Amino acid sequence: MNKTKPTTRPFDAANYLTNEEEIAAYLDVVLEENDPALLAAALGDIARARGMSELARKSGLSRESLYKSLSGERVPSTETLLKVIHGLGFKLTVTPAK
Repeated sequence: MNKTKPTTRPFDAANYLTNEEEIAAYLDVVLEENDPALLAAALGDIARARGMSELARKSGLSRESLYKSLSGERVPSTETLLKVIHGLGFKLTVTPAK
């Protein structure tokens, strides 16, 4: 009997972020964690879902810089995060905590 091991791929949230409502809900959940590295990784997921080259053009940052900054392995500067957020077409709003 020849048993083959099934092949799997790592989970990638970018494959499931197909519309603005899903992306907004994803960011809401991530922002509740108060983790800048997690926010960077989530923005990276969104950027990959939409196209990193397009984000690079809109944000004025290089693709290489975006991949490094949005990997979740480090915390990017506030300036980079704001450029990415605006480049993705989002705006930040503040509401009182419950």
